[in-house]
Amino acid sequence: MDQLLALRTFVRIAEAGNFSKAADQLTMPRSTASKLLQDLEDHLGTKLIHRTTRTLTVTPEGAQYYERARRLLGDLDDMDAATRHTRAQPKGRLRIDIGSILANQILLPALPQFQAAYPDIELRIGVSDRPTDLISEGIDCVIRGGALADTTLIARKLCEMAFVTCCHASYLAQYGRPSHPADIEQHHRIVGYFSSLTGKVVPLRFTREDQQLEINAHAAVAVNESTAHLSALTTGMGIGQTFRWFVQDMMERGDMVALLEDWQPPRHPLYVMYPPNRHLNATVRVFVDWAVQLFAQVDERGAP
Repeated sequence: MDQLLALRTFVRIAEAGNFSKAADQLTMPRSTASKLLQDLEDHLGTKLIHRTTRTLTVTPEGAQYYERARRLLGDLDDMDAATRHTRAQPKGRLRIDIGSILANQILLPALPQFQAAYPDIELRIGVSDRPTDLISEGIDCVIRGGALADTTLIARKLCEMAFVTCCHASYLAQYGRPSHPADIEQHHRIVGYFSSLTGKVVPLRFTREDQQLEINAHAAVAVNESTAHLSALTTGMGIGQTFRWFVQDMMERGDMVALLEDWQPPRHPLYVMYPPNRHLNATVRVFVDWAVQLFAQVDERGAP
């Protein structure tokens, strides 16, 4: 038995809660993952995982073994990564998760630069706006914005992006320009963005000096994906708030129009986050450093 591989397999099964998902993450057949777990249990003389046709649960003995195995594998990965970093270019598979509009507008167009610098890193990029569980889904790092919900992750701030309240010029010609945020609630159509987690439409937020307002108007249309939200805005469906950087060129051409510029939406912080046991992994480290430089181009922290 390859005990190191068996340990990695057991840890992945325990974290994924599913044989098939764990096997996919380890790029091995499900039968191989099952056999490695069985061999490890036979070697230890105890059950680590209790499995039925429908469920998989870690036994009390398995839970204790998991904690020590996870620490051992983390130390081993860190030791390997530190040594590789001093001898050769980082290499291996890197699993990233990032929101849709950030991927399509910022990350993917710049990836050739990263690949040229690190040709031995094999990227797997999950693109969605939904919340992710880095451990169970085998994700190395994630780029997300807003308040930090998971305090167990290491977070490095990438930037603060400015929002703009805007609409397409065709909508403005038909419905007119609001003079106050309350006008939007009473007289205009909203292109909303709703949370994949809660199903609730995110309110429009406005600040002016010490005043703060939230508009929870009925949305004529709402989507839960950021690229689709931008598309809905640019087709003239209504008023909404999006990242200014993505519509700046359209506003300069006159296709999109900024509204209520004396009522600025709060800036949106972006972070790259990763589990504590990945902090010395060479592939994670070089990607995080590269992402910091990449997102500096949209950082509004130095703007007035």
